[in-house]
Amino acid sequence: MTVDRDQVLRTAAALLTRKATATMDEVARAAGIGRATLHRHFAGRDALVKALEELGIQEFETALDSARLDEGGAAEALRRLVAAVEPAAGLLAFLVTENQLFEGEVDEGWNRLDARVSALFRRGQEGGEFRIDLSPAWLTEALYALIGACAWSVQDGRVAAKDFTYMTTELLLGGARRSTAA
Repeated sequence: MTVDRDQVLRTAAALLTRKATATMDEVARAAGIGRATLHRHFAGRDALVKALEELGIQEFETALDSARLDEGGAAEALRRLVAAVEPAAGLLAFLVTENQLFEGEVDEGWNRLDARVSALFRRGQEGGEFRIDLSPAWLTEALYALIGACAWSVQDGRVAAKDFTYMTTELLLGGARRSTAA
């Protein structure tokens, strides 16, 4: 039987976004394969998480590309980004809380993602759309946190999936927009 590594990764991502403490046995069962087969593809949990990190970075880069961040206003570009990242939001929520990924040397992919998102916030600040008293780096971290929080809320049934983009962007933009009152 040929094992589709990408399908195993996506199954692992779906499981780990629901249960971050899932064991390799649970991942294998969810993927419909034996533990030995899983270990042939991923030597252990660390290797699996690193492979998930690569997938998550790839998914987020794809979302960044499809969001066309340089087109139109920064707020609209942010809305497009959140909508584009929604399918991978659960995986990203898992990854940003997976401590092993941020101990020691951080994957260069995260730095590329951070730079692109921070550039969007900087463009919004320079264009007068976003507050200038919050750094682009902080707004980037806040975006990641909101994406993760909304993904968990949707997963737990506390929030309707159809509201993901609206709730994430409106909460962030409500705090990031410049106040017109002086």
